[in-house]
Amino acid sequence: MTVPKALDTPYDAPRIFGPAYRTATLGILLVVTLVAFEGMSVSVIMPQVSKDLRALDLYGVSFSAFFIASLFANVVAGLWADRRGYALPFLAGLGLFVLGMALAGAATGKEMFLLARAVQGLGAGPTVVALYVMIARVYPQDVRPRVFAALSAAWVLPSMIGPSVAGFVAQFDWRWVFYGIIPLVVPALLMLAPSLRRPMDDHEPATGPRSRPAAMTVAATATATGSGVLLYGIERLDASPLAGAGWSLLGLAALGYGLARLLPPAALRFGRGLPTTVMMRGLFSAAFFGVNGFIPLALTDVKGFSVAQAGLALTTGALGWSAGSYLQSRREIEPHRRIRTGAMCVTLGILLSVPAVVPGVPGWVAVPAWIVAGFGMGLAMATINVTALRQSPVNEQGANSASLSVTDMLGAALALGIAGALSNLIGHTPDQIAVGFAVICGLMALIGLAATFLAARVAAPAT
Repeated sequence: MTVPKALDTPYDAPRIFGPAYRTATLGILLVVTLVAFEGMSVSVIMPQVSKDLRALDLYGVSFSAFFIASLFANVVAGLWADRRGYALPFLAGLGLFVLGMALAGAATGKEMFLLARAVQGLGAGPTVVALYVMIARVYPQDVRPRVFAALSAAWVLPSMIGPSVAGFVAQFDWRWVFYGIIPLVVPALLMLAPSLRRPMDDHEPATGPRSRPAAMTVAATATATGSGVLLYGIERLDASPLAGAGWSLLGLAALGYGLARLLPPAALRFGRGLPTTVMMRGLFSAAFFGVNGFIPLALTDVKGFSVAQAGLALTTGALGWSAGSYLQSRREIEPHRRIRTGAMCVTLGILLSVPAVVPGVPGWVAVPAWIVAGFGMGLAMATINVTALRQSPVNEQGANSASLSVTDMLGAALALGIAGALSNLIGHTPDQIAVGFAVICGLMALIGLAATFLAARVAAPAT
């Protein structure tokens, strides 16, 4: 009797661009690319938007509206994905994102544009959470690292060409930066249609405390509101210390109440396993984006770079991010060790950026520094995503995906807000900006160092 050769054939993991997954992978990557392009483009065209709409403070407020709305929507989408599947939150999120694009393009005043940014946030948050759950349900476990690597790579093209394309279009009419994204949603929907029709896995719905819609909605509201109040209080500390401290404490209380209910149990005290995995996402976002947002300011105002030249450092960071993400999908290393290496790279990249504002040192040293930091982010962030899904029960993947997004956005928002308050406190002359940048880098490096030491707690406790 002949034994079938299939029994002796080693297992070969499916390819994400193979026949079984090609269409879904392309659709997912197109959606991520559109969201990324919008994010990269808005910062470029915001000065022109502010001028046309006569709102000089529009830049900061519009980003706050986006992040707070997205933070709230993430939680609702995660709950729905666990209970009813990912199709509806994905479609609703993408629809709101398109509506936000249309409203932004048609905006005739500050209020309408702010509303558009909030609608975009309400759409972008559920779309990303639903994509994470879609990846968990559609792709086998050993294929997911490659998908997340591809997701990180999908940010590279918008990082490379997004600012240039947006700047070129804005010379004619910035509104078409928003309008131009809308038609590209159609092919993405067509490619994802089979995955959206996929029946929900047969499992019991989540029944824990993080599965109660009303309570979780209240917690999401407290978190979003608390973060905004906290940043408002920090901004007021210089002008009115007592009032600023009061607002800050109020914001912290609301933030603590909400996070204790939105995140996995023991997350705020970095419990071993999933709780720390979720928190690491926030630490990485805080350390990296807290500096990333101030590199163009430092290079233009201290070193006299043009905006295009200053943006080059951020572009190279995106390339490093892609390289790190690709490497994590190819090397079998324990997740906590990979995350620790990523934290060390981010911390090193931040510290190497400080000489960029030192007199006599070329500002171009920021380019290799940010490649190192971006490499660390790519290595760690994709690993965190994969590890969190692996550590999550199937009926909690949506809630935990939402938790990842909550810590991600909250880490970046709080770091940028605190860094902005420090910059305002120190001053805005070239010398003061240089000092402020060094102080910001020092603070964010401490966060990166904390992530380095806490990475070991990503490993689940021994049983």
